[in-house]
Amino acid sequence: MPLSSSLVKIRGALPAAGQKRDPRAMWKVVLGVLLVANIAAFFLLVRPPGGSLADLDAQLQSLRRQAVDQRQAVGKSKALLAKMEAARAEQVQFMDASFMDRQTTSSTILTEIGQAAKEAGLSPKEHSFLIEAVDGSDTISMMTITANYEGSYGNLIRFVNLVDRSRRFLIMDSIQAAPLQERGKLAARFKINTFVREAAR
Repeated sequence: MPLSSSLVKIRGALPAAGQKRDPRAMWKVVLGVLLVANIAAFFLLVRPPGGSLADLDAQLQSLRRQAVDQRQAVGKSKALLAKMEAARAEQVQFMDASFMDRQTTSSTILTEIGQAAKEAGLSPKEHSFLIEAVDGSDTISMMTITANYEGSYGNLIRFVNLVDRSRRFLIMDSIQAAPLQERGKLAARFKINTFVREAAR
C-alpha cells in the first residue's frame, strides 16, 4: 500500500484541529481508572500488606506469649542467682566456722583433741600430724592427725562422741584398738582428718 494513503487514513481517525473530542471516550477512561482503583482497594482490603486482622491478632497473641515466657525465664534466672549467692555466703560462713588457717590449725586442733581425750578419761601417748594438698583446690589442704591413747572401752566411746560433736569439721577416719595386759585397758590409735585454709597466693 502506498505511504500516502496510510497517512490519510490515520489523519482521518484523529479529530481535526478545533474539532471537539467525544465525551463518551473520556468517560470510558475515567470509568476504567475508577475500576482499577476499586480493584486495588479491594485487594488491599482483603490482603493488606501487614496481614489480615486475624493474622495481626495471632501475631499479637504470639508476642504476648513470648513476653510472658521471657518474664518467667528472667524470674527463674533471678531466683537461681539468689540461691547461688546464698549458697556462696553459706559456704564462706561454713569455712570460716569449721576450717582454720594453716598457721594456727595444728596447735589448736591438737589442743582440742587432747582436751576431749582428757575429758573422756584417756591417757595420751604419741601424736603426729601431716598436711597434704587437696586435688583441685589451691585454698584447702587436708590435715591428718594420728593420736594414740590408752583407756577402757567406755573411755574410747566417750572420746569418739566428743570428737563427733566438735564444732570443728573433724572426720574420724579409722580406729585401731588392741587389749593391754592390764585388765579392761585398750591401746587405741585414732586417725582423724580435718581441712585447713591456705593463705591466698
